[in-house]
Amino acid sequence: MNDSPHPKLLSRPELLRRRETWRRSGRRIAFTNGCFDLLHRGHVESLEMAAQHGEMLIVGLNDDDSVRRLKGAGRPLQSVEDRIIVLGALTCISWITVFGETSVEPLIRALLPDCLVKGGDYSPDQIVGAEAVEAAGGQVVVTPHVQHASTSDLLRRLERS
Repeated sequence: MNDSPHPKLLSRPELLRRRETWRRSGRRIAFTNGCFDLLHRGHVESLEMAAQHGEMLIVGLNDDDSVRRLKGAGRPLQSVEDRIIVLGALTCISWITVFGETSVEPLIRALLPDCLVKGGDYSPDQIVGAEAVEAAGGQVVVTPHVQHASTSDLLRRLERS
């Protein structure tokens, strides 16, 4: 990335500081997270649906090391800097924060969004951080899954071609 950070990128401390201000002013925060390696239709539709559950959408983005731990060697295909630029171009996303933990749970527990949103390839009992969000009075939403729209599907099609 260049010398200046992307305008939508916030460090965790800055995000949490702003969250307190947003909470005091009554702004509803939606949150989702992921690797977002090779942004595709399923990602975009899920992000747009997630944004409908708050006045702003915050995206937790896995850093490169955590993507490798989750997805294996050869991933991510795009650097965290590239993924920030691509996600930042989407108008439905208000803010992006990068996390390095394998699990997003510490970030969710610190942020406690009003609405935690995940794509339909998850069931509610598989959503990390759901219990903490619900215990704090928030809600958990699963958006519909877009068939045949995943990075893994794209990679399989590329291998066959």
